[in-house]
Amino acid sequence: MNDPTDRMKLNRRRMLGAVALPLVARPAAATTPVSIPAVTIGKFQITRLVAGYNPIGGYSHAVPKLSAIMRDWFTPQRTLDYALSCERNGINTWQISVDQRVFGAIRAARERGSKLQIICLMRDEEPATWKEIVDLKPIAVVHHGGVTDRFYYRGEQGKVRDFVKKAHDFGLMAGVSSHVPEHIARLEDAGWEQDLYMTCLYNVVREAAALKAGLGDVPVDELFLSRDPERMTEVIRQVRRPCLAFKVFAAGRLCNNQASMEKALRYVYQRIKPGDGLIVGMFPILTDEIAMNTGMVRQILAES
Repeated sequence: MNDPTDRMKLNRRRMLGAVALPLVARPAAATTPVSIPAVTIGKFQITRLVAGYNPIGGYSHAVPKLSAIMRDWFTPQRTLDYALSCERNGINTWQISVDQRVFGAIRAARERGSKLQIICLMRDEEPATWKEIVDLKPIAVVHHGGVTDRFYYRGEQGKVRDFVKKAHDFGLMAGVSSHVPEHIARLEDAGWEQDLYMTCLYNVVREAAALKAGLGDVPVDELFLSRDPERMTEVIRQVRRPCLAFKVFAAGRLCNNQASMEKALRYVYQRIKPGDGLIVGMFPILTDEIAMNTGMVRQILAES
């Protein structure tokens, strides 16, 4: 093979093949996990680190190319690998969204003996979707944060309460997600029946008019402000219901190295209630993020 073009093609195929190899092991069945401290929500024990969903669905909150790479990489098999690896590393709960790859992975994992619990983030879906979700036996369903915040901005927050009531009618715990600290505070003050919150540490849904009034301009895309985690964790400490905080790493912006990631984890754990936890989505394409994150969490919680 003396043709430089042929050598370039071969090297490209080798590179793509290396990237395509799954970096999460494929055990035949779930193994005994290394424990992570848990909290009680309702009648369930939930590890204080919950596996997230966003990378599986291609929600990078960065650029379209990264989102596309995430969606393509998480094949049905790799989605199953992800679930089993999380459980093997001590995580007992997976926050999912309405996604057939995930639904298939849950069924396949359970066929292998997995006991992984699921919390489903969703909108008020069609009856058939509700039935499919209920059949998966989630421990809770949570109203989608972006939808929650749009309803609040429009003065339609009563629709969120309707969701909570509907979930309870199905015999499920009901949660509400939001990116806006003030919305969480208003939900708590309303005296509604929700069982838990999912609380985004960065308010990425600020209204354009408010941003322009404050900044004199609007960002090209989502805006991550450094003091947002301070504002949300202050509300988290004030509400009595348990919270699962997410976007701990600012959608990858704080993942420069392991030290910066450990700093972000430690900051949030120190500022939330003892009965709260974190949700972290992981993308183990280059490194075993699942083992790394669970290791850091065990160490941080052991020291607290």
